[in-house]
Amino acid sequence: MTEKIKNNTKLFAAFLIAVIAVMLVAGFLGYRSFILQKDLSTLRQAYSELDNNSLNTIVGLESELATVQNSLAEMENSYREAKRQNDDFEEEYRQVINTVYDLDKLSKTDEELLQKYSKVYFLNENYIPSRLQKISDEYILPGRSEQYFHVSALPFLEDLLEEAQDDGLDLKVISAYRSFDQQADLKGSYTQTYGSGANTFSADQGYSEHQLGTTLDISDAKTAGPYLSFAETDEYQWLSHNAYRYGFVLSYPKNNTFYVYEPWHWRFVGTELAEYLNDNDLHFYDLDQRTIDQYLINIFD
Repeated sequence: MTEKIKNNTKLFAAFLIAVIAVMLVAGFLGYRSFILQKDLSTLRQAYSELDNNSLNTIVGLESELATVQNSLAEMENSYREAKRQNDDFEEEYRQVINTVYDLDKLSKTDEELLQKYSKVYFLNENYIPSRLQKISDEYILPGRSEQYFHVSALPFLEDLLEEAQDDGLDLKVISAYRSFDQQADLKGSYTQTYGSGANTFSADQGYSEHQLGTTLDISDAKTAGPYLSFAETDEYQWLSHNAYRYGFVLSYPKNNTFYVYEPWHWRFVGTELAEYLNDNDLHFYDLDQRTIDQYLINIFD
């Protein structure tokens, strides 16, 4: 009996120890759980505060960024407006400068050079071209006197004649500038010879394009004069296809209302007007004076 009690006492003691041990472990785990929950709560609070601070910072930065972007947009609009105004000013300035330049250029350009003479417009008897220059003897038909041409148009004439030479042709100047008195003498001699018939091929003084210094009679060495047969030559065909490139046009083509057909009579009007006439299959006297005057400013360009 006593032995059984001892055994039961040992079992009870062991059980009690186990219970105490379990309670201690449970207590420790409970305490640890409490500590962990407290730490977790603290961390959650810290994270929440951190998150709110970050959010506030982000919102603040976004607001500041929006303000900066608005400022940039306003500055860009201001810049564009200022640039537009500056561009407008520059355009107006260029227009003024171009207008001043054009007016100055026109003031130095003889307004008579593109007038329609030939029984249409009278050239004052005191008129003399601003500057004349002697045409080189190599371009003059043998036996003819010295000939003069407008100094600003002469380079165009020389280019034409040199190009014709390069193409194997022999163009020669018969007559170029004539003064008012020379034209009067010439018309008088024609009238004595041909009577009123002279009016069909010779202009009265003051109505001749030759008085401008930009018109010439031209032929080949074989034809050797202002004759209709010149129209049958290779030289005339070359002029018909190329003279406009150097600013020259035929003044009196077939069926004109001023004089007989004169294939030898060519007038310098500037390359711009000459090209326009060629491209549109027109002649100088087909245009009204207002249209012609638009080309005066560029006659020697």
